Amino acid sequence: MPQLYPVAGSKIYIGSAVNSVPDDADVDATDFASTVFTEVKGWQTMGAIGDAATLISEDIISQGRTLKAKGTRNAGSMQNNFIILPDDPGQIALIAAEATDYNYPFRLTFDDAPPAKSSPVTMTIAAPGAISWNAHGLAAGTPIKFSTTGALPTGLVAGTTYYVVSPAANEFSVAATPGGAPITTTGTQSGVHTATTAPVGTIKYFYGIVMTAQEQGGGANTARLLQGNVEINSPVITVSPIG
Repeated sequence: MPQLYPVAGSKIYIGSAVNSVPDDADVDATDFASTVFTEVKGWQTMGAIGDAATLISEDIISQGRTLKAKGTRNAGSMQNNFIILPDDPGQIALIAAEATDYNYPFRLTFDDAPPAKSSPVTMTIAAPGAISWNAHGLAAGTPIKFSTTGALPTGLVAGTTYYVVSPAANEFSVAATPGGAPITTTGTQSGVHTATTAPVGTIKYFYGIVMTAQEQGGGANTARLLQGNVEINSPVITVSPIG
């Protein structure tokens, strides 16, 4: 049966202004890794995003036909509405961004994370520490947390999010950051340890120019809305769900 992906539960974030946008071939998720994002709350309508090609056409007399080709690509004009929240830091940042000529990084998160997986695991005291989970199927970068009935090895803290590194068929190590150095475990341990994935839904990143920060009116029974339209000025980078 086909899977539906509702817009409900999605969030939009804005970062600080950038001086320049990288060329298309150089834009990837790592460009946004150190960005401090602020959620723009009250998102009421999400605009469309994604590339569309410009049509080039020429009418050829001798063939009696119009020939067509693709020209430049445009990632879209994102028409967003927000319920007005005067004290929301994200809306304040969006309004301030409209008053400048700069590009801003944006992040969209979607509520389509896969279900969490959980299993009892064993751990080694080693450099790096290895976590054994038979046929875990976890990819590198998967967020994961640990709990225990006793004590975890030194180097791991219950409830903290770690990231899978160096996964093999039945074991893996973890790092404090995605793609980071595997953690060394020391000391002693006790009890039964459990690993649980912390799934993350689809994330999209892009750079854009905030074009409007207008209040939309209407009839007596219409709520005032903030129109925060964004001209997307880069490729839209999609990070698939993990977990």
